[in-house]
Amino acid sequence: MYHHLRVTAYEPDPLHGPWREEMNVLRLGEDLHAELTGMHAEADKNPARPHRLPVRRLNSLLQAMAPGVIATGRNAGTDGRLPWLYAREAVPPDVLAPVLGAWAAGLHPEDDDTESADLEERLRSGDPAETVRLPHWESEPVDLAESLVSTGGTAEPAARLYSLLPEWIAFRLAARTFRTGGTTLHFRVESSNDGARLVSWPPQRYERRRQTWYYSACLTITVHTVPFAPRFRVHVSTQVRRWATRLDVRPHQLGGATVLLDAPLPWPEGPDRGHRLMVNTLGYDRRSKELAWRRHSPAPLMPELDIVRAYPGPDALFSDPERWINGAGDVAAGIVYHPSIGPHEVGPGLMPRERADLDAWVEEGLRPLLTRVPDLTRVSRSNTPSLLPRTGAGRAPGVRDAQLALQRRAALTRALNGRPLEIDVFWQSPETRAALIAELPGLMGLPAGQNVPSAEGETWQWRGEGLDIRLRARPAGPLAEALPVTRARGRLRAVRMAEAIEGRSRLVADQADPLLGAAGVVITEIAGKERFAAVPDSDPKHALRVAWARQGRLSQFVNSPEDTDSALEHRARWTWLDAFRQLGAISPPAHRVGAGIPGDLQYAALWLVRHTKKGPTRCPVHRLVAVRVRPGDGPGAIEGWDAERAEWVPYPKLLLLLSQAREPAASGGRDTAGTGAGKHAPAGSRPGARTGVEQDRQRETERQIRALLFQLRDRPTLLLADAGNLRQCWPGLRNGELDRDTLGFGAEPTQRHTLYGHDLRVLLVRDANARGEVAEWYAHDTKGEVGFAEGVWGTADTEGRVFASTASKPHTVAKLPKGLMKLVPTPQGRTAPGKTAWNPGQLEITVLGCLSEKALADSGRAGDPPDRPAEWATLAHQLRYHDDYPPLARPLPLHLARLAGEYVLPVAELQERGAAHAADAA
Repeated sequence: MYHHLRVTAYEPDPLHGPWREEMNVLRLGEDLHAELTGMHAEADKNPARPHRLPVRRLNSLLQAMAPGVIATGRNAGTDGRLPWLYAREAVPPDVLAPVLGAWAAGLHPEDDDTESADLEERLRSGDPAETVRLPHWESEPVDLAESLVSTGGTAEPAARLYSLLPEWIAFRLAARTFRTGGTTLHFRVESSNDGARLVSWPPQRYERRRQTWYYSACLTITVHTVPFAPRFRVHVSTQVRRWATRLDVRPHQLGGATVLLDAPLPWPEGPDRGHRLMVNTLGYDRRSKELAWRRHSPAPLMPELDIVRAYPGPDALFSDPERWINGAGDVAAGIVYHPSIGPHEVGPGLMPRERADLDAWVEEGLRPLLTRVPDLTRVSRSNTPSLLPRTGAGRAPGVRDAQLALQRRAALTRALNGRPLEIDVFWQSPETRAALIAELPGLMGLPAGQNVPSAEGETWQWRGEGLDIRLRARPAGPLAEALPVTRARGRLRAVRMAEAIEGRSRLVADQADPLLGAAGVVITEIAGKERFAAVPDSDPKHALRVAWARQGRLSQFVNSPEDTDSALEHRARWTWLDAFRQLGAISPPAHRVGAGIPGDLQYAALWLVRHTKKGPTRCPVHRLVAVRVRPGDGPGAIEGWDAERAEWVPYPKLLLLLSQAREPAASGGRDTAGTGAGKHAPAGSRPGARTGVEQDRQRETERQIRALLFQLRDRPTLLLADAGNLRQCWPGLRNGELDRDTLGFGAEPTQRHTLYGHDLRVLLVRDANARGEVAEWYAHDTKGEVGFAEGVWGTADTEGRVFASTASKPHTVAKLPKGLMKLVPTPQGRTAPGKTAWNPGQLEITVLGCLSEKALADSGRAGDPPDRPAEWATLAHQLRYHDDYPPLARPLPLHLARLAGEYVLPVAELQERGAAHAADAA
């Protein structure tokens, strides 16, 4: 058993002293900014932000082509006085002027580059009388450890470090080589919005099925904060970057693939030469109806700067990606692989041994400026709740399955509370129909159902032991067909989607019989979403969910056998388990934490659903979902908050209510949902300027949370929230705003959390959140062995409030040999690159509010025994486990709240639909 957890995170070494680097800084200046802004306004007659330059393409071009440029400053496109470029050495004017001219040319039509050429000449002239000239570089010391400590004790780095420091670290590491197993890897720098990446280049090769597959090691470097930590951290995550050698899609199906371009600098002098890969996006342009460079890609500007070399065009790269990954002349390009473009024989992920080796290489390269954060140790031996044992001496085969079936049957009986259960299965393939019908009685421990054929399909029925289940199987027919979304221009996309949903709802209404007091579940077999990719918005899944909810029925979907590689029996099993979850037939196992947890504790979980106009129904919406779990409280053990009626309702009813949201048709137009300050803001950053809509949304969300806390005061409560999900509309959950045992709302001063509940505890969880917010990890021992370990981990600090929860690998994941090396395959493991290395993620648990000694004293309860934060973190960890599931990504109540969000499907209101519903109500 491993007793130490090592996270791949580093922090400024306090023993090193000040960390200042002399850098060259360039500001656009007010004159040049005004000139470029005017050119942009002339090129774009209706700019969304007339005073903001679209500098993303220019920044990408400069990072790739201008020697020495490390990073670009934030908001330089808005204010010419702000730092724009940071560089090791000043970029010469004869480099900077052509780049600016080429970028300006991209603002205008291809046949009109007069103004941009004139700009380049004016910048090159050096004429003192010229009003527009290149700004001068200034030498400035930059503190790469600059930070402020919040009132709660959290170190917050200076805003520019979120982009500048990862780039600086990436170049420092790229100057070194990584040697392992007799192989040497060289790395290039890839810039990203949230940090920087190191990609081994040229790629590794793997021969399989008479084809060469390409892959690289990839290290992602990001800057983050940790609640109550006195120093900010740098996270370095490792993964396998796979490259596409063929594209099994048609051009119009390519939404946007990342392309990294490797080209020598047109200017031979300067530092960091050859250390960077240029980031571009290749995709189908529906306006021009051809493949094109998209999303501010700098690749189209390269021929303007380098007339000697041949660069790949979109069509050439799409048709023969392997040719370009091997290089044509001294130019190479790699398309980053995504599963949507076809299969790949290299498996994702790295094994712990390789992660540990790369981590040691990073640690050596960062000394003495950064030091590794201390290892974590176990804080509890109670890793799991009271689960049924999988193995054991004297246990007969099938005993566990029988016990599980008994548990499920009892849970479903409680959830139905005497109501019959009507199940409709709409199938497209006989195999799926047979698998679903065969799997249900096995999961529930029921005898084979009585089959009653009829003209409308086949019916099975199970009665007894408090259950009355009726299942009817019918061909799906037109229900599962693609939505006929009209392509008429000039109409809001949300309105067109709403009309298609109305049409499918009429089909569903024709198939639905009255429930007459029964609970209803519909399972529909549909094609995989890739089959609907050719026609946007044609996937019928969300329309069917809305339509069946209007009939009072929950819905679940299963893909056709030809659209998935997983076993049909396995998919049928998970279809039923998810249907039981929607019915509320699930409860957390009894915990094994100890007497410090109140016996009548209830769990509450919050999840914020955020859809933009690109959401499933093309309607933007923000909706707070709240779920309450009361173990042992009978049929109402799992409930959800109905904000409109201000009451707790059974979980299945919550799902049906969530699906009934209607939005004005105007909301299908330009929306601000999910935009503005904070969308990509660091977890510890303070909110910037926010629009009136965002402020209203924030106030409403916080009002709802306060109202919910008032409803939970009747018994001890554990409130669970995902900080990454909720902090946009509850800024008080940002790391820099947190303080122990307090809650903050809006601009009001924070208050002690016990004011919102006498026995309230508040726990925040956070995962990597697609930004590496939580560091990767591996377990190790004193003998140098590395691997995985499950448990709850913390520091030696007895007052610590931040813990790590790591779960075991699911038993269904194939066990790989220890020491497997994918980057350097050995003769004994030639197929190692083809293996999938499954790495459990770390869930960060912050005990924000508990009954500490101070909290008790402030509440006038100084004599009561205080909480141990580690026990509450252990409880949250155990809530990730359930007999029917592999370890969950989040505690079960939060898992239920997040999945309830699948029913938040707002539909644009149509006049005729409103009239129809009014008639129905009459």
